[in-house]
Amino acid sequence: MNTMSGSKISKSAIGTIIATHDSPSSRSFTFIVTKETFEKQIHRGSFIQVISEETTVLGVIDEIQKTNRYFARAESVREFERQGRSLTAIFPADRWEFLSAQCRSLGVITNAGVQRANFPVSPGATVYLAEEELLIKFLGLDVTDGIHLGEIPGHKILGKFGLTKLIQKHVAILAISGGGKSYLTSVLIEELLTREKDQGRPAVVLFDTHGEFRNLAEETPEGLDLSSQVQAIPSALFQIATPKLSAFQIAAFQPAMSQVQTRDLNKVINAMFRKYEKPYTIEDIIKEVELDETINTRTKDALSGWLYTLAQTRLFSHNEHPDLQKTIQAGKLLIIDLSEHTSLRSKQMIVAYTLNRIFEMRRKNLIPPTSILVEEAHQFCPDSAMHMAISRSIIETIAREGRKFFTSLVLISQRPINLSTTALSQCNTHIILRIVNPYDLDYIGRSSEGITRELLSQVSTLGVGEALISGAAVNIPLFLKIRPRKTLAHSSSISFTEACKRYD
Repeated sequence: MNTMSGSKISKSAIGTIIATHDSPSSRSFTFIVTKETFEKQIHRGSFIQVISEETTVLGVIDEIQKTNRYFARAESVREFERQGRSLTAIFPADRWEFLSAQCRSLGVITNAGVQRANFPVSPGATVYLAEEELLIKFLGLDVTDGIHLGEIPGHKILGKFGLTKLIQKHVAILAISGGGKSYLTSVLIEELLTREKDQGRPAVVLFDTHGEFRNLAEETPEGLDLSSQVQAIPSALFQIATPKLSAFQIAAFQPAMSQVQTRDLNKVINAMFRKYEKPYTIEDIIKEVELDETINTRTKDALSGWLYTLAQTRLFSHNEHPDLQKTIQAGKLLIIDLSEHTSLRSKQMIVAYTLNRIFEMRRKNLIPPTSILVEEAHQFCPDSAMHMAISRSIIETIAREGRKFFTSLVLISQRPINLSTTALSQCNTHIILRIVNPYDLDYIGRSSEGITRELLSQVSTLGVGEALISGAAVNIPLFLKIRPRKTLAHSSSISFTEACKRYD
């Protein structure tokens, strides 16, 4: 087997492999940290490499333990302390304290790439910190043109991920409330909007459920100013273009509408296309339905009722606002601020209409490749067994087919267990911040590629700004320290105490 030579190994030797009752094995091994200078530099998730039997094995630290044989027997410690005597004052206990690290083998490094480790490393072999060039290649990072989300803990390596690998096959950002979803979303938006033309710039559309991102459209003398690239549209001003809707799309807004009613509505709308020279409104459709004598009276009454209910939402007009084809542009962000609407149904209608239009325009190549960010995605694409949602169908369609037309989804949710299984399973990259709910953790473990029980157990202990990324964007699941954002945070990010002070 051709392997990388020892001369390629980093000179940062940190420890020595030891023999335990169950290691070294082909899957795992343990080493003792032999240099005190490295004790504070290694931690769970650090990558290491070992030369053993003329091969180079790459591994990751899963756990670290501190051991001291003088404190191994509880009765001895208790007896000395009971007598008012300290072990460290009598014995050289501090000299017998050491760190042991339990590691998982990731593979054997060869000239052809990485192969599965089929043979254990040798006790006594030297352990090194993984060298930067090797680690970048192994993890599949794009340090040149990648999306810079953070840093690899324990290594001076930027967490930069290829645009195609990260975005094209959809992303799920999952965390508890206050776990850092909005912060990470802001970092992702900054990266997408600051790309150069020769790096590839997608158009970006964000459904802002709580109005946390509208400040990006405002000029600021401090931080990164993206205002020239951002347009924020309050949902109160959003208008659905009635002439752009087919009868089946209107029926999707009223799921209880029967097939007979939809068929008669389709006949009316087809006639209106030929009859009306100017754009028509939903009130015009109601008028035509009521004048159509070929429609059964009961069907006419029901159909008029459904259409009248839609008209009451005040979302429908003869033209759409904003003009999506003109507004969605490469390197620019359209924010649809849904915070002014209290009706979840109205929010779902706005999302459904916008996504249908985007997907239709992408199939015709009328707009640039587009990345769509959906906050509180479980509200707009819930699990079908639990809730009905007007926007679920189009979200699931884009999740299944969007990559063919360069239409990508970023689904952001604090309750992944309530999110559509179809949509979540099509998100090939998962970025998981802190989650503590055991049902959500179990669901993530079953739906995220390559996440082991050991990794899942660390998700509930992640600090703010720490994340686990797995799937298509990386070759193996990877912990990440999210980089500082460059844009200013919205005022909603202030503390509860500060909000009380400002109001008072």
